[in-house]
Amino acid sequence: MTTIPVAGGDFKPYDVLVDTGLVSDVASHVSPYLKNRRVLIVCDANVDALHADGVVAQFEAAGFKTFKTVVPAGEQTKSWEGLETVTDAFVDAGLDRKDVVIALGGGVIGDLTGFAASIYMRGIDFIQIPTTVLAQVDSSVGGKTAIDHPRGKNLIGAFHQPRKVLCDLDVLSTLPLREIKCGYAEIIKYGLLGDKTFFEWLEVNDHKVLALDIDAIRDAVARSVEMKAEIVAADEREGGQRALLNLGHTFGHALEAEVGFGDTLLHGEAVAIGMAMAFRYSARAGLCPKADADRAVAAIAQSGLPTTMAEIRNEPFDGMRLIEHMGHDKKAEGGKLVFVLARAIGDAFVAKDVPAADIYDFLLSEGAVSRIEA
Repeated sequence: MTTIPVAGGDFKPYDVLVDTGLVSDVASHVSPYLKNRRVLIVCDANVDALHADGVVAQFEAAGFKTFKTVVPAGEQTKSWEGLETVTDAFVDAGLDRKDVVIALGGGVIGDLTGFAASIYMRGIDFIQIPTTVLAQVDSSVGGKTAIDHPRGKNLIGAFHQPRKVLCDLDVLSTLPLREIKCGYAEIIKYGLLGDKTFFEWLEVNDHKVLALDIDAIRDAVARSVEMKAEIVAADEREGGQRALLNLGHTFGHALEAEVGFGDTLLHGEAVAIGMAMAFRYSARAGLCPKADADRAVAAIAQSGLPTTMAEIRNEPFDGMRLIEHMGHDKKAEGGKLVFVLARAIGDAFVAKDVPAADIYDFLLSEGAVSRIEA
């Protein structure tokens, strides 16, 4: 088992466990936190069909009063309605401040459950059991919790760190390839933003990671979590270094908001396109060698992820609407656009007050934006 400590700032330190068989032995890992001998599990319909019954059975066999709340699968569940459903379940179960809830699922479930836990009785503890690659390497670690708003992704939320994170590599075998690729987008992000050696390893081993080769996926998940833990420890509330984790997200979130949060464009796909755009923009602006930008884009494409807006839909986007979404992005400051750009592979930086006119010209150069706005 790989144990990665997350410590720093004002939050209680916690461990991220990366191993096989964690879900099949979940009660033993979680029971020390359940002082009231009861547990509430939040999952979506997909995870409920695959894993929830076994988890519930373990806790019931161990003598815990066990509750389960099932919500619809998909990004649309990160909404006011989804939040109401989960908080109602907390109330119905009679949870108090000493209780702990479990987020069993992907990033949507982790974000939604964590946010609900952050506001219920002004904050109760929760444990993350991420069941997707993307959630294991990114959203389950670091305490960002949120729901979406029609004008932007993750606009309503709070920082609320989990008490423990269990990354079970076995559960990844139930994922469709599209979901695995979405997780890979966040994995390669770590190499692109701050570890060229890791990026070079991924160039050679991406096919093993995508095939869930146990050694490759263990190394990829562990290294990604290690990098995120280091960044979160130094900057929990995204005042500086942590913003680097948003590489590709300003472009990506704008695309998600424009096409609608759902299956048309998954978050990992949006991030992949956004990272490719960030490197292309950096090269166009003279910040990054074109050879590095080309290499970064090629590595993303090699994994089967999209790298251009044209791959989303045939009709052109409205460039001004995309820029409007970027202005509503939670990273924007005083209405100014903030991007994570690159000097080279493994050397990203936060660029504040990027001119909207430059972004508009760049979007036009990408060939998927109409020059005459609707």
